[in-house]
Amino acid sequence: MDDKTEQLRDIFMDVTDESGVTERQEDARGSLAREGSPADRTAEVIAEMADRYAFSTDLETRTLVELVRGFYEEDSDADLAAALDESNGTIVRARMDLHLVRDADREGFDFDAVRDRLDAGTDIDTLAAEFDVSESTARRRRRVVETEAERRAVGDRFREAFDEIYLDADLASHTDEVARDGLDDATEGMENNLSF
Repeated sequence: MDDKTEQLRDIFMDVTDESGVTERQEDARGSLAREGSPADRTAEVIAEMADRYAFSTDLETRTLVELVRGFYEEDSDADLAAALDESNGTIVRARMDLHLVRDADREGFDFDAVRDRLDAGTDIDTLAAEFDVSESTARRRRRVVETEAERRAVGDRFREAFDEIYLDADLASHTDEVARDGLDDATEGMENNLSF
């Protein structure tokens, strides 16, 4: 241990009245499970996003929660629109508000070229003319580019929070099954001579 490390250890021990600087073995470790229902946790993430961004729709939080759940269940925008009694356009705008970009949203156009033109201040009419698309298509592409920029600006933390709720929960249920199956396989056919 060098002098600096030793000094830091001594300061830590003085300040905390601890006799050691390592984590205790009995402290709880992280888990894939988190507190609260998926719907409650989703609503919390949505509330945090609403504090940060101006959403382009006026959908209620419970509707947005259902949209997020449906997105992770791989429902199409048309299916979500039907289930939530909203227009397809409203669903797409709300999805973008929540940083829920589908792979298909980025397909069919040169993402980098559109981003470069938008960064240069190109308006929608000019963008549509330059890429020979309708104004609605140009607006949709602009929204995808803007959403991706928002995601990057926050290190994609909101999308990762949704992933943790819906993908990690699914993974945790699978790992529970694997653990049970693995234990069953390992103990199959073993005799038990325990006496109490």
